[in-house]
Amino acid sequence: MSEKMVKQDFMIIVALVALVVGFLIGVVFSSMQTAKTSSPVAGQQSAPPPGQPAGGITPAQANQILALEKEVAANPQNVEAWTSLGHIYFDTHRYAKAINAYNKSLELAPNNPDVWTDLGVMYRRNNQPQEAIKAFDRAINISPTHEQSRFNKGIVLLNDLGDKAGAKEAWEGLLAVNPVAMAPNGQPVRELVDTIE
Repeated sequence: MSEKMVKQDFMIIVALVALVVGFLIGVVFSSMQTAKTSSPVAGQQSAPPPGQPAGGITPAQANQILALEKEVAANPQNVEAWTSLGHIYFDTHRYAKAINAYNKSLELAPNNPDVWTDLGVMYRRNNQPQEAIKAFDRAINISPTHEQSRFNKGIVLLNDLGDKAGAKEAWEGLLAVNPVAMAPNGQPVRELVDTIE
């Protein structure tokens, strides 16, 4: 067998091995990306049981929590740190801790409708729907055009409290603010209202 044919056979084998390895790497990477992008939409999909983290936290999140906990211990008047701590607890499914951090933030700066709305979502996930409604109402009182709080209020009223009339009223209030409002999944809120009997 000539040296040229041996080189050709060797190159074909190397190419096939490279293709197989590339395919396997692609499969692993694809499954990791799918896991990252399948997180639940706030207030819509079911969440882990109260107090139970969903799949743990990343080292970066753990470091962020540690840094923020140190910051609020050293500077308890730091509103931004309390809010950020609430957000990282929100993202890591630590509902009770998020509720505590958001409440600390709101004690210092009570007129932030976004924080009130995030607090409401955490109350819902912590199986406290009445507290969630109170938080959404505070957000709406502070900012009557706050769309997310109005949408979330309707979700809790409909799905957690079985109050169809209340949900319809909440979403009609949202449509008064924005007639083309959409749910996070892209469905027009008008369609949601029309499905409520």
